[in-house]
Parts: sequence; C-alpha cells; structure tokens
Amino acid sequence: MRNGESFAVGELTDLLGVTATAVRQRIERLLELELIDREKVVAGRGRPTFRYRLTVTGHRDAGANPADLADAMWREIVAVEDDEIRNKLVSAVGARLGQQYAMQFEADRQQHSFEDRMQQLSDLMSARQMVTQVNTVDELPVLDICVCPYPTLTGASDDRAMCRLEEQMISEALGQPMHLSSCRLDGDGCCQFSAVTLTADGSPAANP
Repeated sequence: MRNGESFAVGELTDLLGVTATAVRQRIERLLELELIDREKVVAGRGRPTFRYRLTVTGHRDAGANPADLADAMWREIVAVEDDEIRNKLVSAVGARLGQQYAMQFEADRQQHSFEDRMQQLSDLMSARQMVTQVNTVDELPVLDICVCPYPTLTGASDDRAMCRLEEQMISEALGQPMHLSSCRLDGDGCCQFSAVTLTADGSPAANP
C-alpha cells in the first residue's frame, strides 16, 4: 500500500497467506485508526466489493523514521547566520508544532480552563515519550518537562534556540503566552514553563 496501490480482502489473503477473517480483523482495526480507508467497487450485478488503501496518516506512519531528516534540518536552521531570519524560522517551526498539538485537543481549547488545556497538552506530549507533568506554583499551573525531549538537537546551538522553540510551541498550543521560568541548562531540576503575566493593555509584563 505504500506504493499507492489498493487491495481487496481476497488479494490481501493471497498475498499474506492468512485467512480472510484475520485480514478483516486487521482491516477493521486500521480503519478505526484512520490509517487506511476503503472504496466501494461495483462491477456488474454482483455484490459490491471494497478496496483498501493507505490514508495520508497511514503513509506518514508507514514511512521511514524522520529523525535523521529532522536533525539535519534543525542544524541547518541554527546555522543560518542572519539572526532575524534564524529567529523567524525557529519561531515558525515552534508555532507549527504548537498548532498541531492544539488540533488534537478534545474540543475547542477556549472552552476549557487554562489548567485543563495544559493538562491535555501534557498528556499529548507524554504520549510522545516526553516526561511532562502539570504542577502548581503560587496557585498557578506550570508545565514541567523533566527530561529534554530533543537532547541531540538542544546542543546543536549555543543560543538556546530549542528553548525558544519550545516556548513558542507551548504558547501556540495553549493559546497563552508562556515563558521558560526555569531551565535544566541552568542546573534546575526541570524545564518549567509558566504563563506570561499580561499588563492592562494586553502586552506581556516583565518576567520575574
């Protein structure tokens, strides 16, 4: 299916050497996960059949591990000599990642409290092997990331570009400006992200 081909149950049965029941059980699971979809085929007066093909999500999950590509792209970004261009790229990548997380929230993020949104984000990040938890500091929720999620990329630059990217990503996901209030690179136990205090005119106040 990675070649873009579609298959009927009978074809999969012959190719895989298993029973039609086993194929149908796996098909139902893949349909539930939205990794494949099906197309009805009507030929003559006989019963219609279905052909199955990978969805966009299926192609992504079946593809090669993008870690090497991500590493190479990130190193090229932080190597850009123009500060303005480099910062714009870092910010854009962070915003795009944040938008992807926000799209996976259970419902409209503005219908949930800030703490609820933070917990949803923590759950999504934890599902991606990132060690995160929501705690309370001065009666306000904070997001702690206790293990660097991108250890091989963080050290690719000495200007903490990855820290800025994570700030942008979390801010975009939560719909609220966030700042890195403590960092493991400074010897703290966790990287902690707190909400930015806004002034009366809506602009960010100076962080403590």
